[in-house]
Amino acid sequence: MATKPKKVKITKAESPTIKIGDLVIEIGEIEEDTWAEPMGPTPKPSWVELREWDKKLLNRYEPFYSPTCDMCCLCSYGKCDLTKDKKGACGITQRAQQARLILLECVIGAACHGAHARHMLEHQIERLGADYRIDLGLNIETEAPIYRTIIGKKPQTLGDLLEGMEYAEREIQNLLSSVHTGQEGDHLDLESKALHAGMIDNLVKEIADLAQIVGYDFPKGDPDAPLAELGYGSVDKDKPLILFIGHNVAPGAEVITYAEAYGKADKVEIAGICCTAHDLQRRDKSAKIIGPLSEQIRFVRSGIADVIVVDEQCVRTDILEEAMKVRTPVIATNDKMGLGLPDRTDDDPEAIVEDLVSYRLPGVFIHKPEKVGEVAVKVAERIAAKRAEFKGKALPEEEELRNESARCVSCEKCQRACPVNLHISAALKEAAKGSFEKLASLRKLCVGCMRCESACPRDIKIVSLMEKAAEGETYSQSYKIRIGRGPILDTEIRNVGAPIVFGEIPGVVAFAGCTNFANGAIEVAEMAEEFLKRNFIVVTSGCAAMAIARYKDENGETLYERYPGIFDAGGLVNVGSCVANAHILGAAIKIPYIFARRSLRANFEEIADYILHRVGAVGVVWGAMSAKALSIGTGLNRWGIPVIMGPTGTKYRRLYLGRKDIPEKWEIYDAKTGEKLVTDPAPEHLAYVAESKEEAMVAIAKLVMRPNDTTKGRQIKLAHYIDLHRRYFGTMPEDLHLYVRSESDIPINAKEEILQILKEKGWKERKIPDPTMLPRMIMKKKGAGK
Repeated sequence: MATKPKKVKITKAESPTIKIGDLVIEIGEIEEDTWAEPMGPTPKPSWVELREWDKKLLNRYEPFYSPTCDMCCLCSYGKCDLTKDKKGACGITQRAQQARLILLECVIGAACHGAHARHMLEHQIERLGADYRIDLGLNIETEAPIYRTIIGKKPQTLGDLLEGMEYAEREIQNLLSSVHTGQEGDHLDLESKALHAGMIDNLVKEIADLAQIVGYDFPKGDPDAPLAELGYGSVDKDKPLILFIGHNVAPGAEVITYAEAYGKADKVEIAGICCTAHDLQRRDKSAKIIGPLSEQIRFVRSGIADVIVVDEQCVRTDILEEAMKVRTPVIATNDKMGLGLPDRTDDDPEAIVEDLVSYRLPGVFIHKPEKVGEVAVKVAERIAAKRAEFKGKALPEEEELRNESARCVSCEKCQRACPVNLHISAALKEAAKGSFEKLASLRKLCVGCMRCESACPRDIKIVSLMEKAAEGETYSQSYKIRIGRGPILDTEIRNVGAPIVFGEIPGVVAFAGCTNFANGAIEVAEMAEEFLKRNFIVVTSGCAAMAIARYKDENGETLYERYPGIFDAGGLVNVGSCVANAHILGAAIKIPYIFARRSLRANFEEIADYILHRVGAVGVVWGAMSAKALSIGTGLNRWGIPVIMGPTGTKYRRLYLGRKDIPEKWEIYDAKTGEKLVTDPAPEHLAYVAESKEEAMVAIAKLVMRPNDTTKGRQIKLAHYIDLHRRYFGTMPEDLHLYVRSESDIPINAKEEILQILKEKGWKERKIPDPTMLPRMIMKKKGAGK
């Protein structure tokens, strides 16, 4: 913790030898280190300092590239053809170009979360002061596991987090410079830098969420965080409705604060789309979640929103144009997107309100969250009556639906443009005859990207027609979701640390990311339920958490109603928004710290090595879309956590795949004996694409295996792997022999069958090591096998 700079003025001082007058002494920040843990080897590491760790990972998990384009167009020498071992004008190869683009995307993602964190942190410091304490309650002592591990400091106040921000911004600048023409040309160093960018992304997310948790008094790891409402049917359409879209909750929180202060809380409806919706509910459980980013254009076109407030990230760039069609004013609130609107931040609130209510302006830019609070509430109240003809009535009538559908010429351009290959023309032909069921069913699979409308030569508003066809169900449905609880309690980690490391809790599965689902959001809920039934710990955040909530069982209950919110076997944990996703990684980091008593302080390599070989965690980004999702996943990879992507993940162009057929790739050290040996290919991959949810579930069961599993833990994990493989592929796994170390690992109910398979494979028993890839960990301390 650093003390504030001080100035001391000496007006007059005299002695026999000296006279002083009007002397000002300035004392800068004094660092007070109150953390007894000794400083580790890599405080605030540059890319260079963690390069050797990355080389170890990239040697085991080689990058596999699937280019979406064979050209490089990043300088004026181009376009450069990089096919068939050709080089670009600067000398770059196809492999290096793909790694370069991956780095660029990861830096974009990290910069997005970093700029969000900077804005949120400065806003909270402005509200509360730099000395405002970070206090997450009695059950959380390890308040910032990522920050501690990377920065090497224990942040105690909001001001302490500024050091982490300055470090992150320096690293992002350095990494981005490597993308410039004539810089880095080695694909593995570019991949290493992408891993570094992902790690920075993890750090700034933690800073952002810590700032908003303490600043807005969000839940502090509450396993019993209340259930709240999600869905179109959850909003009161008779009230003036303020719709928030984006990821930065600052303006939304100030709207709630204003409404509470002036007795308006029960007179206006607060709702959100995308991650800002999670954080609105963390601020006030009466706020409603409309849904994930795929619902954005559909809800706007419904006309239900009386005011739209946008902040940053995942907002459609044509949001103003769409809002104008239904006479909904837009307030832009963040310097990441001004939308060409006039800056009215310093104007009188009443003048701004009048200009919006009278439609003299379609929208305004106000970058002071407190002023947004006043303006948004007043505009919503005054404009609602004026918008009566649009409010919930903006979709086409049934006759227009039939007539518009009849204009389809079945050219199939919409289907070819659709990222999930929906058969739109056939559904429109049915709708033209008055049968809307097929068109309504497509709504559940539609990702809301609007590419079909852009492709249509007849300019048919396909998304609006689809919305009208499904109106009866969509606009009446509401669902229960558990409010984002934020961090995992230290007390929970004490309870689950040993069972996770030894394999007795089969694994931790984290569902995160966007809504670019190949077969609808229901697949996320189905996968989550499968592993909840199997006593895995299931954690989730962002749009994936909303997807899980949008499906009910035969009793009308969502998974959040049926499973507890505790971080333990069979628990379903919603941590909250995208930035709250940092707490999922934070839980993995706390395990070596709390359970195994490993030092966190500036000790990245040891902690990542521990997670890779001992913590059975897997990330699932089933609807991969954004650069942020790529940077999040790549960051997890650097810590040793594998990530499975859905079919759309191939468009990221790069995977990290292990080669179980090359034993030397799996060489490790036994930390107790110093022996170098070949271990199981576990986890087999770090970044992997599954083509179906069935393949993904089998992969999850395999990727939670770790070399450190006890025989009881491995037996449990193998039982799940075998059962899922048999159920979905109809056979025993072909690589089963690679994961059986001794007969004690074999599940009892299939022992004879498995022993026969092992005999045919020429299997030999092998020891369970105390695994590490770091030579310095050999006999570092007695009892390191934890």
